[in-house]
Amino acid sequence: MGDAAPMSPPVFIFVGHSGCGKTTLVEKLLRELSGSGLRVATIKHAHHKVVLDTPGKDSYRYKEAGAVMSMLVTSNELQ
Repeated sequence: MGDAAPMSPPVFIFVGHSGCGKTTLVEKLLRELSGSGLRVATIKHAHHKVVLDTPGKDSYRYKEAGAVMSMLVTSNELQ
């Protein structure tokens, strides 16, 4: 058969109020998906200045859970 079109990676978006469990859910999904051999990355939007890789913060927790890359987007910068 002909050349198969390249697949676009699936994108999941989680939105909710602070403290509702978004980060915990993403951590569980990261562990499950990366444990299955998939390469998973995260992007987080923040309304305030944040430093990446601070122990206990979302981006740090995502990397610990298996994200191959974690990006942070704020109103002023991209990290």
